[in-house]
Amino acid sequence: MNFEIYYIAFHDPIWIAILSVALFFPVRKFIWVLYVRKKQKKQTTVSQEEINTLKKRATFTSTFLCIIFSYLYVSQVFN
Repeated sequence: MNFEIYYIAFHDPIWIAILSVALFFPVRKFIWVLYVRKKQKKQTTVSQEEINTLKKRATFTSTFLCIIFSYLYVSQVFN
């Protein structure tokens, strides 16, 4: 039985997914804090609704960044 086909098909996507999930939460928190601090510089108080909106933006941005970074990292390290 030749496992090389399965290795090629599943190895990189699995590692990309694992690395993306591991990076997602700290990156989201970091980006969210940066967004909130930037908003606090412009205005003195930030409402809860604005905080939730900024968290959604941070979630989208961090998802995009983590997937792209994970893909580039795994392609450089494993290939």
